[in-house]
Amino acid sequence: MDAERTLREEIALVCRRLWERGLIAGPDGNVSARLDDGRILITPAGVSKVDVRPEHILIVDSAGDVLRGDLRPSSEMKVHLRAYAVRPDVRAVVHAHPPTATGFAVAGEDFVVPVLPEIILQAGPVPLAPYFTPGTDALADAMVPYLAKHDVVLMANHGATSLGPSLAIAHQRMESLEHTARILLAARTLGRVRPLTTEQVRELEDAREAARRADAARPTGRDAAGSGRERA
Repeated sequence: MDAERTLREEIALVCRRLWERGLIAGPDGNVSARLDDGRILITPAGVSKVDVRPEHILIVDSAGDVLRGDLRPSSEMKVHLRAYAVRPDVRAVVHAHPPTATGFAVAGEDFVVPVLPEIILQAGPVPLAPYFTPGTDALADAMVPYLAKHDVVLMANHGATSLGPSLAIAHQRMESLEHTARILLAARTLGRVRPLTTEQVRELEDAREAARRADAARPTGRDAAGSGRERA
């Protein structure tokens, strides 16, 4: 129960941080985290994220059946469940509508071209998944090939989803995505975007893989599922 209580508190904190940083508005977005026994804590539908409290958060099983909680689970629960199914390493999922990054998604653009070291270290290439109606099986199914290979995915005309070995890292990746989008938009207004060289990208990818192996070796519990460490 201590691990569950801690995760409930941390999910509520991430919801507030997403709202404070303008990455969501009102009831937008959703956050989940997986317990050691495979049960999943997930935010409810229809509750403004700034108002989410630990007691609001539901527990569901891998099929999406509610095990505990009086509210409805998030309408995007299916995407979260697909992420956990295809990525055993993932312990947390964050879905948000970061304004600038979502603007790129509305324009049909991804973040695959390597430009900033931070997004490469935090997330790697960020592809653009096709649009399907939010909350549907069609959207969840379309996300599977992207979630299986990437830690952050833009969703056409919708928003973005980030994954992580901890809630803190999944949240950091969402913030890093929006920060990257703002920088790229600023660079475009100046008229030129210079991508990194192949050798520069390789060095960053090696560093990212080393960090991934270190994360995989960390124990589960509060350090793995909650606070996390700040990374470049």
